[in-house]
Amino acid sequence: MEHNEHTHFPRCQKCKTGDLVPLSDFGSQGATIHYKSWVCTNPECGFNLKIRNGDIYINEPIMSGALHTARVRP
Repeated sequence: MEHNEHTHFPRCQKCKTGDLVPLSDFGSQGATIHYKSWVCTNPECGFNLKIRNGDIYINEPIMSGALHTARVRP
């Protein structure tokens, strides 16, 4: 029997259309930081919530990563 586990994310309270999905990142020492930010899946909405150095930031500008150069990790 196949088991499919569905993850349900909270609905965005700003636009009521998209879902808030968690994003992770790496810290300055390379350690994984889970759920560093939550972003609405609706591109027209753009709501985001981020944690940086223990402070919470809401609706910071979202930049395109298309021009980003990847860092080489030792």
